[in-house]
Amino acid sequence: MKLGPSGSTLIVQPLPGIGDMVWHLPHIHAIAATTIAGKVDILTKPRSQADRLLCADPCVGQVLWLERESGRHAGLGGVLRLATALRQGGYQRVWILHGSARYALAARLAGISERLGYGVGLQSLLLTVPVRLPPERRHAHPILRADALLDALEIVRSEPEPRLTLAAEAGQAVAARFAAWPTPWIALGVGSSEPWKQWGAARFAELTLALSQWRAGSVLIVGGPAERPLTEEILARVRDGGGAAADAVALPLEQVAALLARCHCYIGNDTGVLNMAAALRVPAIGLFGGSAPLWHSRFIHPLLPPDGERGMAAITVSQVLEALARWSGSDVDHTRA
Repeated sequence: MKLGPSGSTLIVQPLPGIGDMVWHLPHIHAIAATTIAGKVDILTKPRSQADRLLCADPCVGQVLWLERESGRHAGLGGVLRLATALRQGGYQRVWILHGSARYALAARLAGISERLGYGVGLQSLLLTVPVRLPPERRHAHPILRADALLDALEIVRSEPEPRLTLAAEAGQAVAARFAAWPTPWIALGVGSSEPWKQWGAARFAELTLALSQWRAGSVLIVGGPAERPLTEEILARVRDGGGAAADAVALPLEQVAALLARCHCYIGNDTGVLNMAAALRVPAIGLFGGSAPLWHSRFIHPLLPPDGERGMAAITVSQVLEALARWSGSDVDHTRA
């Protein structure tokens, strides 16, 4: 089944993380190509920081916030309030990249004439385009579900993997802020959404010191505001060891992207920043001791614990240095770690 071009179009992508939004970039761009204007609005949760993440993306118009958990869009009253907000957008078509029926109901109440989604459960009764994901895709990874929907509608994804667009002014701000730190840069992503995905201050500090022994350049510590205490501990350990690292924590997300784009590589926990680095074509060594390895980008190089071991603590600094040498082509002496 093929769709014709549409007027004003909304994409509902309610998964909350930064990485979730990065995963859907090929789908967002492909859907935008089906619109007359060549762009879409996006309804998502504030935690995604989509307004900053996608601020330079020519395929994205407005970012609307979905406040589901104990917010204005919670419960039945929240569905009605969401429908009122969507009605003001005057949308012709909505894509629901989720299996929930509540977003399809809000779109129907808002008078959006074309409603597309995964067609799972009750949602199928509220959609106007009769597409339902095959059973093997209904509980698959979000990327595979969105792939299946676009494939069913014969929509070509011109990007085989996510591609993030940079804001020029963010690049200028990063260049000025870190001008004193010599290149090449290596970004260490110290954030984690769950404790079992965290490698820890001691190992990040040990890695920083090891990196300074075998190559020129600088290490930059990247994370969100919540990582401030962890970063201070890492920097203190590095100073005590006679080294130095740049504090790049709590930057605006568009500046994080600009910083990553200037880096030789990224090393860090399984987070949205790892996905951002890969979407900027930066080699990204992901530490997957507490989560399943990601597979959607050739720029993500998963590093797992040795055979027979489990957990983030089982991943050693020596392993990371070996991986860096292997994937970046550097001649690192990992025996120093």
